[in-house]
Amino acid sequence: MATRFDDRGGARRSAAKFLPEEHSLDAARQAAARCRGCALYLAATQTVFGAGPVGAPLMLVGETPGDQEDLSGRPFVGPAGRLLDQALSAAGLRRSETYVTNVVKHFKWEPRGKRRLHRRPDAAEISACMPWLELELELVRPRVVVCLGATAGRALLGRDFLVTRDRGRIVPSPFAPRVLATIHPSALLRLPDSLERTAGTEAFIEDLRIAARALASAEAEAEAGPA
Repeated sequence: MATRFDDRGGARRSAAKFLPEEHSLDAARQAAARCRGCALYLAATQTVFGAGPVGAPLMLVGETPGDQEDLSGRPFVGPAGRLLDQALSAAGLRRSETYVTNVVKHFKWEPRGKRRLHRRPDAAEISACMPWLELELELVRPRVVVCLGATAGRALLGRDFLVTRDRGRIVPSPFAPRVLATIHPSALLRLPDSLERTAGTEAFIEDLRIAARALASAEAEAEAGPA
């Protein structure tokens, strides 16, 4: 494997050396709790690993845990997670049958009074944490992956990915047979206008419906077997 380098010319830190020898989600989750692959663990409460059943046909990938996720140790349990649950239901999908995770497993934040505000992880932090996401994809083997937001989209679809241009399209990827990207639900929560928020939520649900149809198609193909 080629050595990765940061912008200053030094060897880039990586979670790769913390991956477990045992090939299972339980082992990966336990190993990730001890990950020191980048400096984000220093200010985070805990690692927030993915959650969901082994063999889930659908995987949702966000950017990074938020404040409530950091405290609970579970992904998408805050306001964005509640909105995601509602949108999944509206699209005919079940959270209980979905594996949900983030590209980066530790909460990156900055203080604002008594609050901890989310900060976007940088390229080095994303690169350092990618071995965990790659392992999750390998273990879960989803038929459809939905990238929630630009960070997840670029991590799985390349640096040229743009949410505004590429959302809602099923594209091939080395990580899964069918990958689709859409906005992150937290983006909807930041919209100040209620009409704009309603329209944005409907568009988000429609993207998830596209994922649901792609999933149905993938499952039909699997049932039919080789031609």
